[in-house]
Amino acid sequence: MAEKKPNFLIIVADDLGFSDTSPYGGEIDTPNLQRLADEGIRMTGFHTAASCSPTRAMLLSGTDSHIAGLGVMAEKIKKAPGIFEDKPGYEGYLNYRVAALGEILQDAGYFTFMSGKWHLGLKKELGPHARGFTKVLSTLPGAGNHFNHEPQLYDLKEKPTAIFKGDGIWMKDAGFINGSTDLPKDFYSSNTFTDYFLDFLKERTEEERRQPFFGYLPFTAPHWPLQAPQEVIKKYRGKYDDGPVALRDRRLRSLIEKGLVPPDVEPAPLHMLKTRPWEELPEEEKRVSSRAMEVYAAMVDLIDVNIGRVRAYLEEAGELDNTFIVFMSDNGAEGQLLEALPILAGYTVDDIVRKYYDNSLNNIGNYNSFVWYGPQWAGAATAPARGAKSHSTEGGIHCPCIVRYPPLLKQKGSVTSAFTTVMDIVPTILDLAGLKHPSPVFRGRKVAPVRGKSWRPILEHPEDKGTQIYEDTDIVGWEQLGIAAVRVGDWKALFLPPPKGPGRWELYDLSKDMGEVHDLAESHPEKLKEMLQHYETYFQETGMFDSYTMYQEALKQRKAAERKAESDQNTSYLSTFLRSLIYVREGFIDLINGSRGEEERVPGGQVEL
Repeated sequence: MAEKKPNFLIIVADDLGFSDTSPYGGEIDTPNLQRLADEGIRMTGFHTAASCSPTRAMLLSGTDSHIAGLGVMAEKIKKAPGIFEDKPGYEGYLNYRVAALGEILQDAGYFTFMSGKWHLGLKKELGPHARGFTKVLSTLPGAGNHFNHEPQLYDLKEKPTAIFKGDGIWMKDAGFINGSTDLPKDFYSSNTFTDYFLDFLKERTEEERRQPFFGYLPFTAPHWPLQAPQEVIKKYRGKYDDGPVALRDRRLRSLIEKGLVPPDVEPAPLHMLKTRPWEELPEEEKRVSSRAMEVYAAMVDLIDVNIGRVRAYLEEAGELDNTFIVFMSDNGAEGQLLEALPILAGYTVDDIVRKYYDNSLNNIGNYNSFVWYGPQWAGAATAPARGAKSHSTEGGIHCPCIVRYPPLLKQKGSVTSAFTTVMDIVPTILDLAGLKHPSPVFRGRKVAPVRGKSWRPILEHPEDKGTQIYEDTDIVGWEQLGIAAVRVGDWKALFLPPPKGPGRWELYDLSKDMGEVHDLAESHPEKLKEMLQHYETYFQETGMFDSYTMYQEALKQRKAAERKAESDQNTSYLSTFLRSLIYVREGFIDLINGSRGEEERVPGGQVEL
């Protein structure tokens, strides 16, 4: 009997910070992740895209997001669709120019299933079942209430933006289901996604049990809104009362003690986004802020609990040690201030929160609360790196990644600092499965090859700290609407347009400056020039175009048109008002003239308004 091929399990946390979990120096209770790390290998050089759907496209395709369809996130495309029309790689969904991992493994005889967040297309033909997953429970958009409570949608006549869930954007296998009526009444995202995931495993037919499996478990936690059961939140009560700076300092010490960052690391200044320092906040604001962080910790805690449930099942079924497990975050911690984010026509997040939710201190974390934790807590989680999610600095793209696979990984509890990327997961899995990538033709269509590299050398020789899978000449780039970077070896050039950054290219030697504190652009002009040439190569190879300039111009024109429409409307209101006043004035004159003699008549042409 032929030896059964390895199973594959990919677990993704949504907006998890680098140091949130205990394997990476965090104080949050994550014993199951710690156990995975103790039995596997931790990566400290793992990199993703700067935001979630581009990362997911890279994860499932093995190539750059500009090739796979997420050159720009769908949420951005909606603001200026004309710019991206007929632009390959800018479809806003996982396109058919790539072979998705689920499709490849499905064709190779794998039982494929997923439960959780998709964020790679909102139509049936773009959903997970269409892209290679046989069994599916999925929310298609980028975010939603973790208790499946969406009061802002209940009496809605218009379609909301995709960050809020509603009917018609949940899928079960190949069809849409009603999110309001077809999901469990006790829904909580991490628990429910894991329930379905385990059901898919437990309910396999005899034939499916003989197949190797590929399971994909992308949680929606700890993405905002920050929500969790109160009994878990209470575990963390008071732990964050001393604020984000103190948390950052504790985690940095822990990272150094664990050997995950150099002892002499110089951390970047705390991510602030013009928020007030902790010590200047009133006590009530501090209590609300620390409570939000307590809820966040509870969400991470519950991810770990559910990972433990999956592990326990695999162990009981005798399938654990033949399963290649990857746990990762999709990008850096989320540090945006969301108040002004548009959700519905004429409404921002803040408008929706005020109308439908209760964010009083004692209600924070409940189904009918809606909070986020802001830039400073995110900065504590990404330290020593600079910035957070949506930045091309290390804080946006440098993420935790744990791998467990005993058949190959003989040394337990290893740490590798080798530079790796999310694009490597497809070639690694295909390598371990004994499969070749199907490019240039797959299922009758042309598909792009992978750009990532197999991790086999790292997994086979974790004791060799010098093992690298990327050569000093390999070019890896990042870009989303002008937020850009390119890396070759330890050198990195990055560009952050205002207000995220100075609007010019910066240069860093990451071997000496993990925090990207010392910009070498002026002192090393020739190296910067070389790096910009590398960026041009990346630009050409991935089929990019200068979307940033065109996008900014389109937004300016859109705002100008909105201002003009508002001005025209105000002018129309004023004109109508003036005509009404004239009409009333003339009527008043007629009334007076009707009660006076000819010699006393008021001249009607002298109305002044």
